[in-house]
Amino acid sequence: MNTKKILVLTGVALLVFFLVTQPTQSAGIVTNIIDTLKEAAEAVITFVRTVFSG
Repeated sequence: MNTKKILVLTGVALLVFFLVTQPTQSAGIVTNIIDTLKEAAEAVITFVRTVFSG
């Protein structure tokens, strides 16, 4: 087994463990990630509109 595969499997195992033991905190983290991605997408859209509007 190569090192990358071992690290990925370990990361997935830790993620599953965290999701099972701390579901409320996990939901909060996922919500924060989604909100951050939404804000980033809105910023890109605003930038593109500004560039092409004038």
